[in-house]
Amino acid sequence: MSWSPPVDGRDFVGYGEHPPRVAWPSGARVAVSLVLNIEEGAERALSSGDECNEARYEVEEELVGARDFCMESHFEYGSRAGYWRVMRVLAEFGAISTLNLCARALVRTPWLGRHAVEHGHEIMCHGWRWDHHHALDEAEERETIRVCVETIKRIAGSRPRGWHVKSHPSQNTRRLLMEEGGFLYDSNAYNDDLPVTIRGGAAPYVVLPYAFDTNDMNFFGSRRFVHGSDFARYCCDAFDWLDEEGSVVPKMMTVGLHTRIIGRPGRIAGLRAFLAHVTARGAWIARRDAIADAWLAAVPDPHS
Repeated sequence: MSWSPPVDGRDFVGYGEHPPRVAWPSGARVAVSLVLNIEEGAERALSSGDECNEARYEVEEELVGARDFCMESHFEYGSRAGYWRVMRVLAEFGAISTLNLCARALVRTPWLGRHAVEHGHEIMCHGWRWDHHHALDEAEERETIRVCVETIKRIAGSRPRGWHVKSHPSQNTRRLLMEEGGFLYDSNAYNDDLPVTIRGGAAPYVVLPYAFDTNDMNFFGSRRFVHGSDFARYCCDAFDWLDEEGSVVPKMMTVGLHTRIIGRPGRIAGLRAFLAHVTARGAWIARRDAIADAWLAAVPDPHS
């Protein structure tokens, strides 16, 4: 039976056995991207005029038909206390992050976005609300992108170059981002340990894969992580393996963080332990836009 390309656009091959050998700055074997998700104020809440209350926080429970003061208070912890705790730990190691920031959250906490930018962190857009995009029609999604860009530019002082909507983009998302102009990358992919360059737009465009395993979200839901040391051990193990592979082909690693999750006092030591581990081993901890820029400079055509 002869092979023919899939009609659904899926790629099960990727770079195969011989990935491109990108050279990260200072000879680092692994580019580590710390993504700090800022969703506080963008969660669904009847008090915000949304159609329902958010159901997932420290517990999973949706309050129907009434304002959920409990859920709202849990989310508020992220901006009131968790953000500052995370920033202090990052500063301890001179580590720079990318804020995956919902535009509506920025409207509710404008000081947070300004503080991050002033301290060298990047803002990537996480959509308007902490929500999926798969059900949006093309006109709705185009307008959402436009409003998000204008809101972030107005409040934080510069527009986002990256985009990562909650889990489920639409079939139009990537094309709209490329058509909008000004976007360098998106992170709505989970299928590799290296970036992927996409051709066809007005400018080169990069997909920077995200990760759900090296992510503090595993303190919730699956409960894979219980103690801060669980998070640190898993992320350190992942880094060590990539670092070993990186002696031949340098790799990229994403660590997903949330102010209301890793920012809790019983978990934050896990982030400190991970940063101590990777900085001692020469990781390049970088903003996602810097990784995309370095990738394009080092691997102008990954298929050549």
